[in-house]
Amino acid sequence: MKRGNWRASGTDRQRQHSQSQWRSRHQLPGFYFDPEKNRYFRLLPGHNNCNPLTKEGLQKKEEEKKRSALLAEDDGPRKVTPRTGLNSALLLQKRHLGLLPPSSYSRLIHEVKVSGMQRHRLEVQSSNSTSPNTDNFHLIVADSACERVFTVNDVSHGGCKYGIMNFHGYRKGSLSVEMCDNLYFTNRKVNSVCWASVTHTDSHVLLCLVGISQTPGCVSLLPASLFSNFNPDQPGMLCSFKISTAWSCAWCLNPQADKTFSTGLSRQVIVTDAVTGRRATYLAGSDVLAQQFAVRAPVLFNGCRSGEIFSIDLRQRDRGRSHGWKTSRFFQESAITSIQLLQDENYLLAADMLGKIKLWDIRVKRSVKQYEGHHNEYAYLPIHVNEPEGLLLAVGQDCYTRLWSLHDSSLLRTIPSPHPAGKDSIPNVVFSSQLGGSRGLPGLLMAVRHDLYYYSYNKDYQDGLTLEGQC
Repeated sequence: MKRGNWRASGTDRQRQHSQSQWRSRHQLPGFYFDPEKNRYFRLLPGHNNCNPLTKEGLQKKEEEKKRSALLAEDDGPRKVTPRTGLNSALLLQKRHLGLLPPSSYSRLIHEVKVSGMQRHRLEVQSSNSTSPNTDNFHLIVADSACERVFTVNDVSHGGCKYGIMNFHGYRKGSLSVEMCDNLYFTNRKVNSVCWASVTHTDSHVLLCLVGISQTPGCVSLLPASLFSNFNPDQPGMLCSFKISTAWSCAWCLNPQADKTFSTGLSRQVIVTDAVTGRRATYLAGSDVLAQQFAVRAPVLFNGCRSGEIFSIDLRQRDRGRSHGWKTSRFFQESAITSIQLLQDENYLLAADMLGKIKLWDIRVKRSVKQYEGHHNEYAYLPIHVNEPEGLLLAVGQDCYTRLWSLHDSSLLRTIPSPHPAGKDSIPNVVFSSQLGGSRGLPGLLMAVRHDLYYYSYNKDYQDGLTLEGQC
């Protein structure tokens, strides 16, 4: 009986397989076959609120089904290692035998650890409010020590609010988050944010605010102490610069251009002395969407909507229309959304709106490596480089977070979003081997919609520990 049942079920499977093959060869134009209901439905062009059977709706349904399956797989206890046969025990053994240099061991250990990171939801603590955050995260930007994260949230009535979250890592293996109580609200959109070192490292935050109605855009330089729960009465230097809507901003850490910042605007770059207010303007052929200063020299790198990447040496005086002041110049195929210099400053990573991420050798102006898998069509999306750990991260327009090996461009892991994909659901991420400072924990911080998640290296991570529970 059992054998007969097995044969029958096998016959059924063969019949179902042959039927699916027939349908794939005999697709009816303008119709969609629903395998669950085993029948055809007419497709309507474009969007239709009455009939959900449009190509866009069906595609979104399939993508959501795929995300849910990948999320369930990602939450499982076992993860696929990025490289066959690679595990912590084997790497440790090779290191003890002298077969693996310390730098390679550190890089490969991080590859193993990120492939096994587990997701945990973080509860944001606040001494003033017990109500949960219901405003979607728009931006999160960590300081250089990853102790503080500047956050921008969209508010329901328009505009946004911004503040600072403080992170603390503990020996018990938990991460706690405390939101500052004195949040600031504005009815204007924040286009770009970066940390600024005015009086000391990461003492201030630079914000580019979009103009509205009769109010022009501006760039605000806010002291981080303004958001402190402990010392709100001494905010320090606070400035606002009347600069029309800026797409990007960057702070210079080179002593030859001390206390200088740049803003990328429509067809021009403005470099400003934050103390004296003196400006230098450089004309560009396109909107400047991404910027970063070198550290070893006062050189500013810029990425444009046209796909052009160029650098400006602030020591040169010529700023004419001849563009002779561009010390380096090369192109990608689409609008540049993010640029990141590597530590030796001979190499630059650039991402564009075609989803291409390329590593450029600035000296020869040539692309030497490409990181495959990123998805972008029109969104303004950053990339994140963690050179000591040998990792590159980017969140795509499809709401998947991808991690690559910076060394050989291998895709190490693709993390599905905990929320359904959407224009307002693209995650913001921060990665560090020391989230919370010198005693911090390694892992990935992800903000999506109004929720905050921590992807931990530690499989024994404990959820729900508060500041009081750690003291």
